[in-house]
Parts: sequence; C-alpha cells; structure tokens
Amino acid sequence: MSEPELKRTPLHAAHLAAGARMSGFAGYDMPIQYPDGVMKEHAWTRTSAGLFDVSHMGQAWLTGEGWAGAFEAVVPGDFAALKPGRQKYSVLLNDAGGILDDLMAARPDDRGLFLVVNGACKDDDFRFLEAWLPSGVRLKRLEDRALLALQGPQAAAVLAAHVPGAADLAFMDSAALAGFGGLDLIISRSGYTGEDGYEISLPGSEAARVWDLLLADARVRPIGLGARDSLRLEAGLPLYGHDVDPSVSPVEAGLAFAISPSRRRRGDFPGAARILAELSGAPSRARIALKVLEGAPAREGAVIVDAAGAEVGVVTSGGFSPTLGAPIAIGFAPPALCAPGQRLGVVVRGRTWPVETTDLPFVPHRYVRRP
Repeated sequence: MSEPELKRTPLHAAHLAAGARMSGFAGYDMPIQYPDGVMKEHAWTRTSAGLFDVSHMGQAWLTGEGWAGAFEAVVPGDFAALKPGRQKYSVLLNDAGGILDDLMAARPDDRGLFLVVNGACKDDDFRFLEAWLPSGVRLKRLEDRALLALQGPQAAAVLAAHVPGAADLAFMDSAALAGFGGLDLIISRSGYTGEDGYEISLPGSEAARVWDLLLADARVRPIGLGARDSLRLEAGLPLYGHDVDPSVSPVEAGLAFAISPSRRRRGDFPGAARILAELSGAPSRARIALKVLEGAPAREGAVIVDAAGAEVGVVTSGGFSPTLGAPIAIGFAPPALCAPGQRLGVVVRGRTWPVETTDLPFVPHRYVRRP
C-alpha cells in the first residue's frame, strides 16, 4: 500500500517559493528549513523575529452552556475561573492519568473556549472531546483557519505595525483583534520557543498575504521546524509523542503546574488517584535535563547510565544547542538522580559519554509578563 498523501497548509506554495526543504510532519508537508539553515534560523529567532507556519495544528471553539464543566471533565485545570483575555496550558488525560495530548485553551472573548491542539493528535483529540460533551456544548473545528507564530525579541514591534492592540498583550494573554486590513484574528502572546512572541489564528484564505506582509519587514525571516525543535528544546518545552505520551503523567513530565490547586483539592479529574499520589510522594520516574560534556549529541532513545554504568533512564529529546554551543538532552530517570549537578552518562553508538544534570530551561525564557 502506498503512503497516505501528505496534506498541505495554505502556505505550501510560499514555502516552496522560498526554497524550503520539505518533509512530512503530523501528516502535512512542512518546511524543515530554508536556505539559511537551522543554525542561522535558530540564531535569528533569538535575536530578531522568526516567522513559523504552524497551520497543521488543530483549532476549535468549545461553546454553549456549561462548556467549562465539560472541558474540566478531561483536563486538570480550573477553566471555570479562566477570565476573558487569558490563556492557559493544559493536558488531556486518560483514566490512568496519562497525557493524551497537551494544548492551549484561551478565552479571547465571551464566545467560549478557543483550543489549539497538536497537529498529529488533532483528529483523535476532537473525537475524544466530542464523546464527552453534554447536550448543549458544541465543538466547532476551524478547518478554514491558518496559524502563524511570530517569535523573538522584535516580534512585538513587528506585529504592532499591523495589529493595533497586540503590543498591549502580556504573556498568556489572548484577544480577538482586527488587523492586516480588517482580518478577524485570534492572537495570544505565547509560543514554543522560550522567546517573546505571538501565535496568530487567521483565515486560511488570507494566510499567504499576511505571510508576505510580515516577511517584507527586514526584521522577520521564515523559520522551519528544525529550528523550532532546537528552540523548544533549549526552552525545556516537551514535544508530544516524544517527551510525553499516554503512559506519562503530568507529574512525571514536570507539568504539575497544569494541575490547578482547586482541582487538586477536589480530585475530580481523570487519573486523579495516581496523580495525587505522585504529588504527595514521588513518582517512579521524573524528567531529567542533561548537558552532554563530551561526544556527540544524545538523541531520542539513548540510554542514561549511572556512575557504575547501570541503565537508569532514557533520553526522549536531544540535540545540539546553538545558543550554548554544546549538546543537551531531556529524558526520564529516577527522581533521586535528577537533581542538578550530578554526573551520569549517556550511551551513544555503543560508547558512554559523560553528562551532568542541570535545571530547566537550558536557556532562560524571555516572556513579557505584566509587572
């Protein structure tokens, strides 16, 4: 049987015209890098403004009487208390407390909850949510929307020229704004790079025009998924299907902040028995952050060993850090081995190389928060 045909975002032709190297990702033909290459794209995002096409992500509205309670049935956050104009990170949970996906949920206005989920999981996520919805609560998939991410220290100044009010947003704010000549936009000041920046939902029919408008600014360059991955790794942000999956709990993944205090008290979310036990004691494994002191980068699947050479964990994401000029990795290991400053090893191509545990993020976040 032949491979399923890859889908295309509304910007597919623009990527080809820019000389992008394309590859399949989450069922879409996506730009991995442009002619500048991953290293330069990574550095540009850290110093100016990088523009990413993330239209493969799933977008939807959750609306109707009781939407908050319906959503809280499958996530551990307090969304009844989420104020209009704010966004919150969360995770969809199975009955065992494992993570089915991680997502962003926002209230840009009073319409309900605006969801952005991972592209590889979106169909399963939306079917899962629909199965839980009570009468009167509706999930409307936004198949006709594109999603752009403008990231970096110059992002706010660039976007302010096109979208009045965008610069007034702070980290994790969300708003329905008009811009780029009156387009209906949903904008959040957030992203997946650790830098200041925005995610911009807009009509797919206008995506190419907006893409070109933003790239006409000398401060902006197109950035592919290769640099997106190295940026998020430096920021210590998990990649679904690698660092988190249905076997991993929010506590193990270092995402306990997504479990609201009120939900911890009530214990009314899927997998609460396991998750609350891990919060009050210690999980059998925890997220570990490693600086590779010598040798090649430790990639996903590399074994982590202790000082005696015994296998103690596994790398789930790893690569070269352009900012630090050294390989870095994250993975899982027993909690006692995850404290910063410990010397362990990773096995790469049959040879053990020294690593040191460290804190996350590897590179400090530069989000713009309210005073």
